[in-house]
Amino acid sequence: MPVKHDLSQDLGFTKEALATLKDQDPHLAALIVKYTEADQKVLEAEAHNALGVTDEVLVALKEKRLKIKDDIVSRLDGQARH
Repeated sequence: MPVKHDLSQDLGFTKEALATLKDQDPHLAALIVKYTEADQKVLEAEAHNALGVTDEVLVALKEKRLKIKDDIVSRLDGQARH
């Protein structure tokens, strides 16, 4: 069963804190939108045993989602240093 990833929880932020950071940084906001879209694609691929979706495609989707999440973490780390 597909499970939606809670980005704020994964990153250790409250939803409110992440929303505030997103409001302050348009690039971060764009990354979060990209992450949400990538997560939705993974969920759709996993749903109903992903009829017609190969393991390779699913792995690629998950890797893309993880890359975006890494970009978000890097962006947040950069903000913490300023």
